[in-house]
Amino acid sequence: MFLYMDLDTYLGLNNNPAELAGHGHLPAALARHIATGPNTVLRRIITDPLSGQVLDLGRERYRPTAGLGEFVRVRDRECRRPGCHRVAQACDLDHSLPWQHGGHTNADDLVALCRRDHRLKDEPGWTYRLASDGTLTITTPTGQTYNSTPPPLHQPRPRSIEEEPPPF
Repeated sequence: MFLYMDLDTYLGLNNNPAELAGHGHLPAALARHIATGPNTVLRRIITDPLSGQVLDLGRERYRPTAGLGEFVRVRDRECRRPGCHRVAQACDLDHSLPWQHGGHTNADDLVALCRRDHRLKDEPGWTYRLASDGTLTITTPTGQTYNSTPPPLHQPRPRSIEEEPPPF
């Protein structure tokens, strides 16, 4: 059974209703209680409040959904190892923190790596850490670190006064 709620609701930043698959809407407080309960048998699916795309499938699922995979590939654009330019659509999706060591199947843990770099990552002594801003830090067995940040799809533009959200 699936419990759908946006990230802001899950974090308690708003009180948008959640949806219990096959049963309809639930109040935010009840949904948070169910989603975070120690004995819950529901599957938690966190969505982006703006796009509605899946952000997190929790620990129960190893493989990402098609939507999450598409999101990661669009975000990364190419293999995340610095210097490798294989397009992300031809890459594997891999957990930066291995799933068997507590990694999550979400956009904050998945990266696009070409098959060669995916295999290299699994060799002893290599560590990969993905920061919340999308920066991937790779540490080699000799202790060297390299950072990889996906480029923006367009240059940020300043917001005009007309685009500012209302104050309420």
